[in-house]
Amino acid sequence: MTYQHLLVPTDGSDLSGKAVDQAVALARQLGARLRILHVQSNFPVSLVGVGELVDTSAIEALMEAARTQTEQILAAARQVAEAGGVPVEVVKRLSSQPAEAIVEEARSQGCDLIVMASHGRRGLEGLLLGSETQRVLTQSPCPVLVVR
Repeated sequence: MTYQHLLVPTDGSDLSGKAVDQAVALARQLGARLRILHVQSNFPVSLVGVGELVDTSAIEALMEAARTQTEQILAAARQVAEAGGVPVEVVKRLSSQPAEAIVEEARSQGCDLIVMASHGRRGLEGLLLGSETQRVLTQSPCPVLVVR
């Protein structure tokens, strides 16, 4: 099978950076295009305190910091892909469920391979809380290459 449209989700961690590197190398070898995805958390209602509202300026500052971080993560990944001579699109999605957002992105965009890190920023904590990578593996409409 020849893969033509690779999806690589990134959270900006070192390991997801390795996944981006692998995806770029693979896309270059196959003549495939690359779609880089960052799933930004949409802030849950739990930011509301018991009986009182959290200061809205604090929430706005958190959201702005998250947007800035997302742009930096995607810009760095785009730079790697462009340096590798690979056609690339970068996209962000807002979701409290990263695995579902990744699977939906692959499905809706016709990606035929997902390249992702074995774990992200949560690290080994994911072993106890449930791994986003494991969720993608069980729900993905296409093969998943896991990078360690």
